[in-house]
Amino acid sequence: MDLERTDFVSVVVPAHNEAEGIVGTLKEIARVLASCGVKWEIIVVDDGSRDGTFDRVRDLAAREGRIKALRFSRNFGKESAILAGLRVARGQAVITMDADLQHPPRLIPLMLEAWREGSRVVDGVKKNRAGDGIAARLRAKAFNAVLSKMGGINIHDSSDFKLLDRVVVDALANQVPERRRFYRGLADWVGYSHASIPFDVEPRAQGVGKWSLLKLIELATTATVSFTSAPLRIVTLLGLLTLVFGFSVGTEALIGWFRGRAVSGFTTTISTLLILGSFIMISLGIIGEYIAKIYDEIKARPYYLVEDSVGFSPGKSEDFVPAQPRNAGAN
Repeated sequence: MDLERTDFVSVVVPAHNEAEGIVGTLKEIARVLASCGVKWEIIVVDDGSRDGTFDRVRDLAAREGRIKALRFSRNFGKESAILAGLRVARGQAVITMDADLQHPPRLIPLMLEAWREGSRVVDGVKKNRAGDGIAARLRAKAFNAVLSKMGGINIHDSSDFKLLDRVVVDALANQVPERRRFYRGLADWVGYSHASIPFDVEPRAQGVGKWSLLKLIELATTATVSFTSAPLRIVTLLGLLTLVFGFSVGTEALIGWFRGRAVSGFTTTISTLLILGSFIMISLGIIGEYIAKIYDEIKARPYYLVEDSVGFSPGKSEDFVPAQPRNAGAN
């Protein structure tokens, strides 16, 4: 399907310490967008990089005015970077993708075609994960399956590689105020019509991955706490089961005492106490995560702070709020 030149497409690229490959990534995205025959802009959100990523983007933006950038005052996280990009993007369609070319730009025309056919959200769905071992793939599949089941959302093999219609962008940027955000889940939670495009995760073009095990655990915790209260219900259920177990053991011991049998089993008693103590500590930890989320919401600190920008006018607030929805084909 031909794409009208009046369509305006924004591409949001969160980046953290991607100086080595960011220029090549932006050039490839720009090349694909130019081939689509649409008006476009690329917005790089530098999430507190320390390797000169922003300077590389600034130099490229000086030669190509449709490339813009925001630089955070520190590392606020990828979720905040995506939110910042959505807030300033002006396109009728907004695409979010990684800065390392693992999300292939060649799929952008297919995403635009699905959007033009009526889909409000076009999800890039991972078929194969380059560089991931079997254990990592199984962990990802298990987590996505469990969260989808408990949270009532569909994130099976989904990614941050998405196209969002203007209506969806405004909903995520303006009507979802929570601080601990999980973009993949929220993009499904808001509803609207969805389409999926499968893709193979490409090897990184340059550099190394920035996701440590600790960051992955933090993301999984945020996603779980944001979309389901099932862990709290599990704690309650385990507490009831423990109560039944304790009542049964206590009843047996009491009957034995009345019948004159000595109640022995010091090792068993200590083991039981240790297990119960561990269960209590884990339960407190789960409850603590939910309390921490409430605490973060109450503080109401900004999602991020912008230290510098390229292609925006710092003195004009309209450059830092989403554009109003425009009808397809409008100038």
